[in-house]
Amino acid sequence: MTTRRAVLAGAAVVGVGAVAAGVGINHALQEKAGPPSPPATDKAGNMVWRNWSGNQHSYPAERAAPANEIELAALLASAPAPIRAVGAGHSFTALVPTDGTLLTLDRMTGLVGHDAAALTAEVRAGTRLGELGASLAAIGQEMPNLPDINKQTLAGAIATATHGTGHGLTAIHGKLLDLTLLTAQGVPLTLSRDQQPELFDAARVNLGAFGIVTRMTLQNVPLTRVKKTVTMVDADRLMADWPRLRTAHRNAEFYLIPFTGRGILITHDVTTDPVKPRGEDHDDEGVMQLRQARDLLGWSPWLRRKVLSGAVADAPPDIAVDAGWKLLSNERGVPFNEMEYHLPLDAQIDALREVMTAIETRRPDVFFPIEARIIAPDDAMLSPFYQRESGSIAVHAWFKDDYSFLFELIEPILRKHGGRPHWGKLNSLGAADFRKLYPRFDDAAKLRAELDPQGRLLNPYLRKVFGV
Repeated sequence: MTTRRAVLAGAAVVGVGAVAAGVGINHALQEKAGPPSPPATDKAGNMVWRNWSGNQHSYPAERAAPANEIELAALLASAPAPIRAVGAGHSFTALVPTDGTLLTLDRMTGLVGHDAAALTAEVRAGTRLGELGASLAAIGQEMPNLPDINKQTLAGAIATATHGTGHGLTAIHGKLLDLTLLTAQGVPLTLSRDQQPELFDAARVNLGAFGIVTRMTLQNVPLTRVKKTVTMVDADRLMADWPRLRTAHRNAEFYLIPFTGRGILITHDVTTDPVKPRGEDHDDEGVMQLRQARDLLGWSPWLRRKVLSGAVADAPPDIAVDAGWKLLSNERGVPFNEMEYHLPLDAQIDALREVMTAIETRRPDVFFPIEARIIAPDDAMLSPFYQRESGSIAVHAWFKDDYSFLFELIEPILRKHGGRPHWGKLNSLGAADFRKLYPRFDDAAKLRAELDPQGRLLNPYLRKVFGV
């Protein structure tokens, strides 16, 4: 999912069109209708809520947007359960759906204060990552890393262990110094490594099940200029060279484009070069052009590979130079559903090869590139990176396509290699599975039950996660 994708796909579709004409394919592409939309209201008149991709929805009886902790505390004590907080609605799992109370912190945003010498900033939990980048830049700070998408709220990002990529760089929750958590009874708790450290380790990746985080202090770094380079590379060579690449750059990630034999390497490195702003993003256009190539040539994987690989063979690198917060995240306007697992780093490439083979031999409908990143270990109880440097693999499906293959074909591969799923992305696991994957899962579950003995913050999905 890079700007390079538009370049390669644009050229590819020209080639596809020529090939299609040569073999007599002249029918118009048929646009899929996609899954049907749920009714706008339920029988009780409650309005529908849907997530970004449209694969989750519910009809909350009440919706609330408290302006401060006093209002939030009163709401938590009296609102109909389950009480679920929503940020950007970018999770594909059923973390948010509720027929009780849907809570947003959109009125609890912005910087509270900062320490210029210590490079720390206190931030309200409803702040969107994209807005936070500009606010921190104004005080000479930036977050050490950012995820691919920056529309999430800060609270939602830490709740699901949202991450970027880079050797020695943790997920966002790894740079938390302290946080304020309001329990299901509305009791405020200030947590840090010095104040109730066990709860702090549980609440840093909390799934919205331990309470509602209202503010947190981030350990930041000085505002830094970086050089972003996007390069087309042979897929096999890219995977073979990944152990070197992932440590040779401050940030490194790559995408493998199915049915092309090609990959896209994206790196970010600190630089003093003059600013060269990123151009307009064409990622969404590129994704849809790859879909057109799929629709025209999905019947012939050999021909599809020949046309697409030839179109991108000589694509030049894309280079941008700017502040890191402006380059690390991207616009994602084409909805998709996603499964991402975090594997022991040494298992990442073997698993990725299996995933690519499975897709290219059994799923000609897949056209989204497959993403690989690297994340440093941390010690949050429910962190997928708990005490383990991890390599992630993310597989996407267009929101109008059936994504059941993620569970049937992809997930068994990722689980076989010891993967832990991203909390906000598709998986089929329950409490028994998580207990095997997380050494401190039972400790976290016990603390959750102590904080919310009545389960007021648990929707059906979270009851499955915690075995309640």
